[in-house]
Amino acid sequence: MATQQMTKADFLEKIFDYTNEKEWKFNGSLPAIIDFYADWCGPCKSVAPVLEELSNEFEGKINIYKINTDVEQELASVFSIQSIPTFLFIPLTGTPMLQQGALPKNAFREVIETRLVQEVS
Repeated sequence: MATQQMTKADFLEKIFDYTNEKEWKFNGSLPAIIDFYADWCGPCKSVAPVLEELSNEFEGKINIYKINTDVEQELASVFSIQSIPTFLFIPLTGTPMLQQGALPKNAFREVIETRLVQEVS
């Protein structure tokens, strides 16, 4: 499955309804990665194919979403996104983790395997 574009409405339904919940409560059935990006961002463009590869490699184990910070400014604000790309790694249980900067594929794979899919397996 390819990475999926996400809107605020999608986020509220599939990830977390911050408009009604005060405490973090993940709504997803699979761990997720959210890529906060912009179309004009060079490092964002360099990471996009890596995320597509990982999305296919870990199909059925994680979901990878993309949020365009220029379009979804409220979501970027909610997570205090100051620089892009920024990635939100969301395990099924526990607290999500924010990571700034374009990461190499092996760094994504390590986080996926040690913090995300281990719970699903």
